[in-house]
Amino acid sequence: MMFLQGNLFCSFATTGTDVDWMYLWDLALRKDCMGYIKYILKSSLMKLPVFGWAFHILEFIPVERKWEVDEANMRQMLSKFKDPRDPLCLVLFPEGTNFIAQKCLRSQKYATENGLPILKNLLLPKSKGFNACLEDLRSTLDAVYDVTIGYKHRCPSFLDNVFGVDPSEVHIHVRRITLDDIPMSEREVTAWLMDTFQHKDQLLSNFMSEGYFPPHGTEANLSAFKCLVNVMLVLILTSGCTFLTFFSSIWFKIVVSLSCSYMVSATYFNIRPVPIFSFVKTCV
Repeated sequence: MMFLQGNLFCSFATTGTDVDWMYLWDLALRKDCMGYIKYILKSSLMKLPVFGWAFHILEFIPVERKWEVDEANMRQMLSKFKDPRDPLCLVLFPEGTNFIAQKCLRSQKYATENGLPILKNLLLPKSKGFNACLEDLRSTLDAVYDVTIGYKHRCPSFLDNVFGVDPSEVHIHVRRITLDDIPMSEREVTAWLMDTFQHKDQLLSNFMSEGYFPPHGTEANLSAFKCLVNVMLVLILTSGCTFLTFFSSIWFKIVVSLSCSYMVSATYFNIRPVPIFSFVKTCV
């Protein structure tokens, strides 16, 4: 599977964990599209020190999970992703939150009361954000990739990943869907998304009983040397900047302080720079 220019890489969270995004980055690294990923994520994460700044710089789209609040900001951000010269893998989770037992019960109750499919392993999807992405980016999209993740033998936590203890295996099922197979109207997209989640729910049930997704294959290990080089470069860069911040001239400290102040303000007030190409066109 290749993520081509202009793709919408649509990821559906499928487990009771909040670290699916780590494995999606691993998948992107294997498919040579690491630098193209942009996530749609809850706005509270944008307020995190340092991490929130990185999300801001990488043009992640923050949402409050209230469509009347999110629509204008989401469509404004999506309008910046239409340049065919900029490859794109946009990741979104239609459930809007991670899967836990309490949320599953509420989702099943809502499904029963409204005549919707009752899902055992997933929450019901919300279609408005997904439909907005299709509407605004359809002219530049190549395909939608439906991604389902299964873990053996239990869902990992963030600390599990930090210490490398679980999961023992990560299985990722990817289905490429052409735009011709996705309807145009919002009502039809909602029905199509619900059918897709029913299929995904069955996939997960089969995974729990069989231990793998069909068709079954194994990815090669990532190069340990390349990973070590990347870690060393990050450590050297971080250590160098930290040393210069505390022990260099007063001017460097002023620059660092002003940069941090700008990033805090830009992240808090959602201030984003105008793309260079758009600025040039405006001036001309």
